[in-house]
Amino acid sequence: MKTPQVQTDNQAVLEKYDKESKYRVFDSRWPALVVSVLAIGISLYHLYTSAFPVLNTYPHRAVHLAVMLALVFLLYPMRSKSPRNRLTWFDGILAGIGLVTGAYIVINYTDLVQRGTTLYNDIDLWLSIITVLLVLEGARRVIGWGLPVLAILFVLYGVYGREIPIDAFVHRGYSWEDTLAYMFMGLEGIYGTAIGVSATYIFLFILFGSILAKSGMGQFFNDLALALAGSSKGGPAKVAVLSSGFMGSINGSAIANVVSTGAFTIPLMKKIGYDRNFAGAVEASASVGGQVLPPIMGAAAFIMAETLGIGYGTIALAGLLPALLFYLSVLTQVHLRAERLGLTGIPKKEIPRVKDVMKERGHLLIPLLFLIYLLFFSSVTILYSAFWTILVTIGVASLRKTTRMGIGDLLDALETGARATIGVAMACAVVGIIVGVAALTGFGLNLAGGIIEFGGGSLFLTLVFTMLASIVLGMGVPSIPAYVITVTMAAPALLQMGVEPLVAHMFVFYFGIFANITPPVALAAFAAAGISRGEPMKTGLQALKLAAAGFIVPFMFVYSDQLLLVNADWSESIMVILTAVLGVLMLGTALEGYLFAPVSVVLRLALVVCAILLIQPNWITDLIGVLVAAITLLWQWRKKGKGSERILPA
Repeated sequence: MKTPQVQTDNQAVLEKYDKESKYRVFDSRWPALVVSVLAIGISLYHLYTSAFPVLNTYPHRAVHLAVMLALVFLLYPMRSKSPRNRLTWFDGILAGIGLVTGAYIVINYTDLVQRGTTLYNDIDLWLSIITVLLVLEGARRVIGWGLPVLAILFVLYGVYGREIPIDAFVHRGYSWEDTLAYMFMGLEGIYGTAIGVSATYIFLFILFGSILAKSGMGQFFNDLALALAGSSKGGPAKVAVLSSGFMGSINGSAIANVVSTGAFTIPLMKKIGYDRNFAGAVEASASVGGQVLPPIMGAAAFIMAETLGIGYGTIALAGLLPALLFYLSVLTQVHLRAERLGLTGIPKKEIPRVKDVMKERGHLLIPLLFLIYLLFFSSVTILYSAFWTILVTIGVASLRKTTRMGIGDLLDALETGARATIGVAMACAVVGIIVGVAALTGFGLNLAGGIIEFGGGSLFLTLVFTMLASIVLGMGVPSIPAYVITVTMAAPALLQMGVEPLVAHMFVFYFGIFANITPPVALAAFAAAGISRGEPMKTGLQALKLAAAGFIVPFMFVYSDQLLLVNADWSESIMVILTAVLGVLMLGTALEGYLFAPVSVVLRLALVVCAILLIQPNWITDLIGVLVAAITLLWQWRKKGKGSERILPA
């Protein structure tokens, strides 16, 4: 059990790297009550409308954003030094104005649709200006300056595009009035796809995760991972990988996952002998990887399915093998590090038994299995699936006293779910401005042309530059907005090079996600370093090494999409899986530099080549890779027989 001081320290870490956690805690009852009513109300609204829609798309998104804006100004002070125990009159007014913007759209929906984005009146224009400013300021308060500044630059580009000195990005330019009205009126700007997915999939699945957490799912995952892997060599690190992967797939928040799961796993890793930087890196890489792990993928799978117009099952299947390869790579390095250092696991008497864990909380798996059934084997919509899964979760949790939720628990889960959506909603609203300007000016296609031209028409160089663009665009941004940005800005370059849409989307999605552990803005790794008391940059570099498979596999599935299991028959799929697994094992060995005994530098380089040959499906490269792997295995076994000493990792 964590002591109050440890909890305080972990909260400080969370607040340092996750601005969403720096909210007001009111001394007065009334502001807190208003927040609770708004948060619970919007949760109930979304839950009801997921099964029984009551508004059209435009007003529905407006209601969602209006309440999110109100909650932002009620909960988040203007400055870090502003008092956090009371509400200022100024923020109270801003919260009210935020609600007014949504009410205006709901009341005048028909008229707004008939006028379109060009026939705006004075009230439309003023509300457009106000809404854009509220969104930018709200996002600044919750997620920091990065995304709002980028949005401001895009608005300036939309207005002054004719004066850009780079010919490839010049456009005719739009007036301030036309640009801002375009952001507010219709479904191309603030109320576009990004806020649309926030108002549907993201909200519901965050709410689902909140209800699961209240039932004790987080404790169940920790206990189950501990029971399965805790006693093996380097057990606590493997526990971190498994539990963080499970939770990361559901909650979609890498930093929050690092702090919640890492508070349990990082001290255990340090206790058995892992270096503090490595311990933090394990937690960070595992938490970030959860967002590419089916079935939920932090809600990205549902958004990708809607964007591409293909079935959810296809997306989940495509994401399965790359995600498992990523986690296998992390586990391999964790295990080899334990072997190298001679680390043991946790004594079996100190960890729970699988049987006892399943008896106590195993029923909590039923909602997840139910969700998978609805998504894969029924014809109901994703939203309807989420609605019924939430209800089933509440019912299943009531089967045992330890997981049963009372009315107070349910209300708390509803409020927590709405609060947890604020940051993503504000990021999505700002992304709407960026994407809106890109659509208005053709910036996405211009950038795609620039990337291709810079790559000289080479697919490999285009992939490299697209990767770099995706990492930069994804730095410091929640996973879903990162995907929306990268798929709008970076994916068109791959599409123009003939890469299939699903492959292109998966490629940019991976690199937008892994920006969270890519220095210099590796927020997930920095948060983990705050808990482990390690050095942030060293932790980030270690996390980058652990996640190496996540940076290599996307290149491989561009060249051979059999890795996504969507264009391969069963015999091909089995061979692809086997060779890719062997390749990842060799990659982990090369990165850690240990297999039964220390591995020489020359052999490590050979193993990297071997890994790439094995990960890319081709019978000739597979044969070469298998031969190199077999020779390496025999050579290292022979060195072990000669009694080679363990050495500490670099």
